[in-house]
Amino acid sequence: MTPAVERFDAACEAALERLRGRPLADPVFRAASALGDFSVIWFLLGSAWGLTSARRTDRALRLALLLGVESLVVNQGIKRLARRTRPTESGDARYPVRRPSTSSFPSGHASAGFFAASLLSEGESASAPIWFGMAGVVATSRAYVRIHHGSDVVAGAAVGLALAAIAKRAWPVR
Repeated sequence: MTPAVERFDAACEAALERLRGRPLADPVFRAASALGDFSVIWFLLGSAWGLTSARRTDRALRLALLLGVESLVVNQGIKRLARRTRPTESGDARYPVRRPSTSSFPSGHASAGFFAASLLSEGESASAPIWFGMAGVVATSRAYVRIHHGSDVVAGAAVGLALAAIAKRAWPVR
């Protein structure tokens, strides 16, 4: 990585270290990290959201199918090309997490989160802050538990947004 990226990662790490150990932050970020595994949070929220109307049912199915595609592209495509090591071998001992077998770059949690938030808020701008706020918490959780670098999270968010833009064009909402 370039010196600028290394400085960015160091600044993110320092900022998060000041937050770690706080009684509210620790359980929130640990839970967000765990719920982001395999996009569980997005499948659960998308399913619940889909139960609120017939129109949303179709969109929830679309979200679920496209999350599978997003995961394949990120985890079996981009991550295999990047091969970046993680900041710690198994995360921070204070925050036990599942050890991913893929590369650190980009963050799959961040990509899936911003991908899902983009699809969930499509045509419903009033809900966008909620979805993107949740995506931000899930994404940040990965650097918080020290399983990703800050730049992995930013790149993951960008990848998720880009893939969502492609998905929306390939499978537009009716």
